[in-house]
Amino acid sequence: MRTSTLTHALTLRWITGRRLVIAVPFVWLACAFLVPFLIVMRISFTEPDAANPFGTLMTLIDGIVTFKLKVSNYLFIAQDDLYSLTYLSSIKFAAITTALCLLIGYPFAYFMARAKPTVRPVLMMMVMLPFWTSFLLRIYAWKGILANNGILNHFLISVGAITEPLHLMNTQFSLIIGMVYAYLPFMILPLYANLVKMDVRFLEAAADLGATPMQTFWRITVPLSKSGIIAGSMLVFIPAVGEYVIPELLGGPETLMIGHVLWDEFFTNNDWPMASSVTVVVILLILVPMAVFNKYKAEQQMAGRA
Repeated sequence: MRTSTLTHALTLRWITGRRLVIAVPFVWLACAFLVPFLIVMRISFTEPDAANPFGTLMTLIDGIVTFKLKVSNYLFIAQDDLYSLTYLSSIKFAAITTALCLLIGYPFAYFMARAKPTVRPVLMMMVMLPFWTSFLLRIYAWKGILANNGILNHFLISVGAITEPLHLMNTQFSLIIGMVYAYLPFMILPLYANLVKMDVRFLEAAADLGATPMQTFWRITVPLSKSGIIAGSMLVFIPAVGEYVIPELLGGPETLMIGHVLWDEFFTNNDWPMASSVTVVVILLILVPMAVFNKYKAEQQMAGRA
């Protein structure tokens, strides 16, 4: 009887501890994401007020409580072509950046995962090395490289490849170069973490069955690294959509992105409700497809297990 009671008590303590451990990240996500998002959403439904940028939803006049929700900002976003074109432009540049980071980062991650265990820490340090320098300084360095009188044009002229400086700055090319450079480590790291844990016996079995190296790569390595590809793509695509610093420093008029629009609404127009509405739409445009994709993926996994 005492053994059964002790076992029951230990089980309850284990369940309580497990729930506590699981609750910690949920509490953190609620404080770091859900609460700020709800605050921004609240501001988006208010009237702009110079004295109170957060606005008010409820007013008390002569003992009467009035509750107002302003939806005209969302209607204006849906009707104004500027916002739709800016959203599409941001998604386009983020998608191009993600695809290029994957094409460049996958070979890097594969090489790191197949390197000797003693060499892997050095390769990892080389990937992490750019983070030791300020993000702003690294982007400014590209201005010196791509400017009309910059390092790249000087080099091309000195070797006789061109006779006049190329216009590389403030173009889509300079924007994509800067974004790929900035976000490439975020693609390499999850891919490496996935590839380094891959069981090489699958590759050996494929080779024994007569598969060529290319067939083994496409039919074994890539499918097994799908979770790393998805994680890396999300880590690159999501922040790239709302990027502000790189388009501001390296982009031009044809590279307008939603981050610049948000800056103008917040600090130039001082219209916090409009800026908050734009922010809510951006978040929903990113999170809703992700939620649908994750639900579809979970249903596929459950169907596969069944």
